[in-house]
Amino acid sequence: MKTKEEYSGGENFNLHNILLKGISLSLKEKAEFFESFTDDLTMNREMLCRRCITSTADREVEVADAYTGETKKMLMFGSNNYLGLANHPSVKERAHKAIEEFGAGVGGPPLLNGYTSLHRELEQRLAALKGAEDAMIFSSGYGANVGFVSGLMNSDSIVLYDAYSHASFCDGIKMSGAQSFCFPHNNIILLERRLKNLRAGSDKDIFVAVEGVYSMDGDLAPLDKLVDLCKRYTAYLIVDDAHGTGVMGKTGKGTAEYFNVHGKVDFTMGTFSKAFSVTGGFIAGPKAVINYLRYFARSYMFSASLPPVIAAVVLAGLDAITNQPELLEALKNNIKYTAEKLNAIGFESDDKTAIFPLVAPEGMNIRKAAYEFHKKGIFVNSIEYPAVPLSQQRFRISIMAVHTKEDIDRLVEAVKEIFNEYKGVKKEGEFSHAA
Repeated sequence: MKTKEEYSGGENFNLHNILLKGISLSLKEKAEFFESFTDDLTMNREMLCRRCITSTADREVEVADAYTGETKKMLMFGSNNYLGLANHPSVKERAHKAIEEFGAGVGGPPLLNGYTSLHRELEQRLAALKGAEDAMIFSSGYGANVGFVSGLMNSDSIVLYDAYSHASFCDGIKMSGAQSFCFPHNNIILLERRLKNLRAGSDKDIFVAVEGVYSMDGDLAPLDKLVDLCKRYTAYLIVDDAHGTGVMGKTGKGTAEYFNVHGKVDFTMGTFSKAFSVTGGFIAGPKAVINYLRYFARSYMFSASLPPVIAAVVLAGLDAITNQPELLEALKNNIKYTAEKLNAIGFESDDKTAIFPLVAPEGMNIRKAAYEFHKKGIFVNSIEYPAVPLSQQRFRISIMAVHTKEDIDRLVEAVKEIFNEYKGVKKEGEFSHAA
């Protein structure tokens, strides 16, 4: 097998280079080249993907260190378990009961033998959560977006989508064959200009797609303005509220509640892999359209149903959100505290969402810096291309309700120590690379 150097000509390769290089390689060469790349990262202690966690998901986890062979405790700041529901006592109790009552799984798709009373109850609860007539459950969030878009749109449909839209939505567009137009992130002026031009010469279905909370930056789509805009131009508004469901708004109903437009969004997509900390996804919308999608969304038709225990876990999570408002309050307090602490050392952080991006300064080897966090017992995610542009590689911090102020203090101290080692520092406590 050739080495990375033989394939690359000695270049310092990253994932961007690999994607470009892979175009000219055969399958065998491509696989060998990538293997040499990952082997090189491992040798240099720059490979932190697939860290093995040996404990329950909580504010503190035990991680098997592949480099030292030891198991160490780490503060978890890389999880979307925003409300701490993954290890919540009532959630675990509900899961145990569901296993006893329904077993481990159903062994079939929802239209045949994979639809239980728990699935229907969850659909009804999700529809109520989003102020919609009905909802349907998918086996993954990715499947929800792909199935929704490809099942509902075709070559006669027009979709305008934000430049920061999730890969699953973009893949759904490709599968649907819809006419698609990407608009600059959160640029409502250009979006309206495009809508006006399209509507002037067409009565086709037009869809506008955004995310409630954008996962890489933690910023929000202005849903209040978008609802009005779509109404004005007779367009359907689609909101991917994966990171907003359960945590945004006064009672956790989502980003639409935050903007006081709850129940006014045409279609809402959500996942169970964020606040509910399991897997699966859903679409909420008009009853007739949801019924249509049950038969024409291929990722729904041709996938086995979620195990009933997953439905039970999400139902228990919804109960916790409703009956324990202190969880959401604790999350909001931790978000505010984190923003204050990061601002104090020079980052430009707000307290709207639980996601805090820290863009890597010029000259930082993000992989080596990631291992420095790891050694300090701080579990954060380093985000590289192609998830973000090459110039915007970053660390993404996710805050949970169960974190303590002492946990956050440790995190911020680690950020300060590691970032101070790079050229982005202008002076003590002031970073020129502020996110």
